[in-house]
Amino acid sequence: MKVLILMGSPRLQGNTAELCKPFMEELQKNNVEVKYIELEKLNIAPCKGCYACQNVAGAYGCVQQDDMSYVVEQMLWADAIILATPIYAWYCAASMKAVLDRHYGLNKYYGSAEGCLWEGKKVGIIATHGYEGDYATGPFATGVERLCTHSNLEYMGIYSVQDEDDLASFQTDEAKEGAREFARRVMELKG
Repeated sequence: MKVLILMGSPRLQGNTAELCKPFMEELQKNNVEVKYIELEKLNIAPCKGCYACQNVAGAYGCVQQDDMSYVVEQMLWADAIILATPIYAWYCAASMKAVLDRHYGLNKYYGSAEGCLWEGKKVGIIATHGYEGDYATGPFATGVERLCTHSNLEYMGIYSVQDEDDLASFQTDEAKEGAREFARRVMELKG
């Protein structure tokens, strides 16, 4: 199994990165291939809404020449994609939002090209947040779940932890075991 973690926090050593550690350790302990991409280090422009990608058959087809082509290549490599992000104002961080908006060329529903380049992939969320559980993560989780339905992806769910004591909140035995359990759930969904 191949798992891609798209780490969307602007804080590369912050809470979200801390929560990803036990998740990755559990995957690697079970011989899962893992790639970890820190989106903050990449240049990913917002989607221009030009629809040019919708007329390119069999390829991503975005006219923008930036690091999103690398991210798409890795998404196509993976069996499962984990969106790791802090929740700011009830949604993901800006770099993650740019990736989600730019996924458009993977779905060929609105032009002369047809098909879905990433159909059948599995998608899950690791989130950190200030407010309580579903209140904090609900809007983002609903958006990703709808994206999965629209793109014929399998939604694996969400694992999230609330920030109650900054980094220490994500280093508790409970938080780490929850991340490991989410990794085990991802591995069960080999498809």
